[in-house]
Amino acid sequence: MNRRAERRTRSRRRPPAALVLPAALALAFLAVPLAGVLAHTPWPDLTGRLASPDVVRALGLSLLVSGWALLLSLLLGVPLAWLLARTDFPGRALVRGLVLLPMVLPPTVAGVALLRGFGRNGLLGGPLEALGVVLPFSTVGAVVAAAFVSMPFLVISLEGALAGIHPRYEEAAATMGATLPQTLRYVTLPMAMPSLVAGAALCWARALGEFGATITFAGNLPGVTQTLPLQVYLLLQHDPAAATSVSLVLLAVAAAVLLALRGRWLGHSR
Repeated sequence: MNRRAERRTRSRRRPPAALVLPAALALAFLAVPLAGVLAHTPWPDLTGRLASPDVVRALGLSLLVSGWALLLSLLLGVPLAWLLARTDFPGRALVRGLVLLPMVLPPTVAGVALLRGFGRNGLLGGPLEALGVVLPFSTVGAVVAAAFVSMPFLVISLEGALAGIHPRYEEAAATMGATLPQTLRYVTLPMAMPSLVAGAALCWARALGEFGATITFAGNLPGVTQTLPLQVYLLLQHDPAAATSVSLVLLAVAAAVLLALRGRWLGHSR
């Protein structure tokens, strides 16, 4: 009986011949462009190209913008994820849809939406300007654009983890006199920490690579809003080799994040 079960298991795990070829084509379709970056990277001159003042300045700005975008996403996204996972309120499905919407919006549309929301002539442009806050074409605007497109990665990752934690742990903390912030800090978030870290890493990586919403809402000002992806866009017009070198850095960061998080966000590794 055990041998039969073992044979059936092996049969299920054997890849169907009809699917092997299209699966291999799909893999090649995804791998060839990435291999092209590696093949066309000017390896002998890589260090010099990456050490150019413009690239270093753009890299520093990218780290600054993505770091602040992550902090903003944590401050706003963690409470939102908890509400979606723990409470039942009218319009929750709509709220979840709004959270996911930036993930599927065309980047330029996200930038236009930010302009219409926070620009000088936007819904909140007047009140913000009265407070002395002007977001378009500023570093703060670049942070807002990066947080807008990256926060959903944090929220959906943390919401799923919180939904899997039984409420009895929070109820037990409440019966012992813990306030809600104390319960979140000492009970809920420590139990959801792997997913929180995974979501934060994905959020940061997405913010680091943000391009479309940033250039539409915050512009492409050197030292102000010209992050590394925008620098790649400029270099591609007059120095493709340098653009490939900088692209390699962003590719390496994205790959490192995904490899570090394998089994925590996209499924369990075997």
